[in-house]
Amino acid sequence: MAEQSLPLSTSLQAWMLAIRPKTLPAGAVPVVLGSALAAVDGRFRLLPSLVALICALGIQVATNFINEIYDFRKGADTAARLGPTRTVAAGLISENTMIRVSASLVGTVFLLGLYLVFTSGWPILLVGLLSLLFAWAYTGGPYPIAYSGLGDIFVFVFFGLVAVGGTYYVQAHILSPSVLLAAVAPGAFSVNILLVNNIRDIATDRTVGKMTLPARIGAQWARRLYILLTTIAFFIPAQLVMNGYSPWGMLSLLSAPLAFTMIRRLYASEGRELNDVLAGTGKLMTLHGLLFSAGLLIK
Repeated sequence: MAEQSLPLSTSLQAWMLAIRPKTLPAGAVPVVLGSALAAVDGRFRLLPSLVALICALGIQVATNFINEIYDFRKGADTAARLGPTRTVAAGLISENTMIRVSASLVGTVFLLGLYLVFTSGWPILLVGLLSLLFAWAYTGGPYPIAYSGLGDIFVFVFFGLVAVGGTYYVQAHILSPSVLLAAVAPGAFSVNILLVNNIRDIATDRTVGKMTLPARIGAQWARRLYILLTTIAFFIPAQLVMNGYSPWGMLSLLSAPLAFTMIRRLYASEGRELNDVLAGTGKLMTLHGLLFSAGLLIK
């Protein structure tokens, strides 16, 4: 995932580029939603919720860091790319430094996650190990997921079903179909963030054999998929209402004007202009997720 560039005058700003803050809603929103669902069901627990949030954000940032390392090695991050500056490719952060920081971050997330394993059992250990493996396998290893066109599926699963379901589970120690249904919304928006990033990079990705889903199906079909996923995300709160949750969950509809704006801009934008659509999609995910979560809490 990517975001708009920041000034590169300081080391801190270089690390902010590598972290890609505008993509972090994909890590945070599912945890907020999972915690809101736990609260509605009378099962909210503050400490597991906070640890889940830190781990989710840590895994996403680690994925971004590892992405920089392997895209640099494979030649995907060149001066020809239309996205924001990649710090390793640009020489702002050395590859060795990024490797050390990535390893430290993964280790920290693993240690924090052991608390959740202690309180919630072996299923969380399995989820945590798979999440960390995905963070590496997304662009690393002999068969990188991002280069195969399967990245969108894994993003939906891990930033939707796993993130929301896992957050709920570490608090409630059970899981329900309604929780997994709610998880479809942030999962869909997370895929949309990735779609915009990859629509922008179709030409440069194809030259290095990075066959993302948009590189395989083309920009127009990828744009249509964006619309479909957005539509699905907006139907999810209504499904939750039908399952007995508060009708105030429909507050998420207040984010619909921003969704229409993003769709129009997606179709009107090319190249670097899509960086703004990517950032806007992250804002849409945040607004929709917060309104959805807050509405569920209203009796």
